[in-house]
Amino acid sequence: MTGNRTLRAASASAVAVTFALALAGCATPSPSPTGSPSASTTTTPRPTSTATTTATPIDGQCDTGDLSGTIGRGGGGAAGSVEVTLVLTNNGSGECSLQGWPGVSFVGDGNGTQLGAAAEFDRSTPHPTVVLQPGGTAQAPLRITQALNYPEADCQPKQADGFRVYPPGSTESLFVKDANVTACTKDSVTLLTVGALVAG
Repeated sequence: MTGNRTLRAASASAVAVTFALALAGCATPSPSPTGSPSASTTTTPRPTSTATTTATPIDGQCDTGDLSGTIGRGGGGAAGSVEVTLVLTNNGSGECSLQGWPGVSFVGDGNGTQLGAAAEFDRSTPHPTVVLQPGGTAQAPLRITQALNYPEADCQPKQADGFRVYPPGSTESLFVKDANVTACTKDSVTLLTVGALVAG
């Protein structure tokens, strides 16, 4: 009997020691890693275009560097506005195509600073793909509301140097000179409305 009591006491002591060691292991904090921290990957946002134009480039898209622009006579215009024609000419050695609405805005200050809001698009006009042979042209109607229609405080009128034009689908622009136009420098006033390009 004495031997059995001794064995039971020894077993109980061993269990108690094991339980105490287990508790100590749980209470001991894990050591901090000593190696270099793992590298994290940062995704850089893709830049977005600020060009005011429509659509994406089409097959055979005209290179903006091969285009020049002029302002031609238009179809008159309603009271308080005038309609002119924006003409783009292909100066390249091969044919190219344009389709959609060009982005148009007034520029001034002798350095291409945009003056006021960009043109709204007249989406009621047809917008076919226009194929320009070398020397060929495409044209779009451009309606210009007179700045004097608005109170000076609302418009803040300023003489413009001409227009910045983004061909459809392009993030590059060209300058079209026209010193006979007055812009509203307030973005809350929109003076320009442009139709889609058609064959010239």
